[in-house]
Amino acid sequence: MLEKTISENTIHQKITTIWTDFSVFFAFLVITIMAIFANDLFFTSTNLMNIARQVSVIGIISMGMTLVILSSGIDLSVGSVLALTGIVTIKVLNSTGSVIVAVLVGLAFAAFSGLINGVLITKGKVPPFIATLGVYASARSLALYINNGGNISGKVVGYISIANDELMGISYPAYFFLAITILMYLFTQKTRYGRYIYAIGSNENAARLSAINVNVVKCFTYIICGLTVGLASIVESSRLNSISSAASGYGYEMDAIAAVIIGGTRMSGGKGTIVGTFLGVLILGIINNMLNLMNVSPYLQGMCKGLIILVAVLMQKKD
Repeated sequence: MLEKTISENTIHQKITTIWTDFSVFFAFLVITIMAIFANDLFFTSTNLMNIARQVSVIGIISMGMTLVILSSGIDLSVGSVLALTGIVTIKVLNSTGSVIVAVLVGLAFAAFSGLINGVLITKGKVPPFIATLGVYASARSLALYINNGGNISGKVVGYISIANDELMGISYPAYFFLAITILMYLFTQKTRYGRYIYAIGSNENAARLSAINVNVVKCFTYIICGLTVGLASIVESSRLNSISSAASGYGYEMDAIAAVIIGGTRMSGGKGTIVGTFLGVLILGIINNMLNLMNVSPYLQGMCKGLIILVAVLMQKKD
């Protein structure tokens, strides 16, 4: 009887472990199969390339957001910072005529925005939700003021090549997304800083007692998130050759957080993977694509995302 009970507990533990480690992958497979049978247009090369291109911007931001959430933080400023960074980048582009200078200035500006978040949270002791909400409002306001609430367009032809050219039939943004995913995977799994982020998210006090410089690691995490937002902003502004101070980046923070949570990263930090976020981005992209193919009202698509987030969080509680 005792042996039978032990055997049943072992099987239960194995099933729980498999579910915890591969639930995102199973969800991705199920949603993909459902999409294939739901609409004939889904599994065409043109549509799949469209999905890859459409998820790239949110995917790049989600990689930085994963690091922030793993450290038990959150960044609500990504959408507004994307818009402001795009305006700064295009203004530099138009004034200098140099794509390289504009890209470097844009990345530096976005990284500085991440540094502001990090300093407010670590030195100012402001909760991440409040600090990034303040930067969110400030960045959007600055973008509207600098651009008089309108759009700004690039005047250098070469700039649009960043997001609109293709290699082997696949647009550059998809390669950027894949490259950032690989870099972030190596960073979290193969470097000391990556392990520090997990340690801080699991137990900040224990990490501090283990001689980890918590403030530096947290600041670094927000700077990396800022850099991913900067790259996403360059891709977005290059694709359209313009940026809107009012509409660009609107709601991106919700999509990025949703992708991270769907990918299995805990909102409380310390647990999650870059691969999970990658699959979460694809799941969100497939769902968005299916809603469009099925002519679901765009006003209802936000509700669908909200329900998916709630289901994902409820599933996490059962781990």
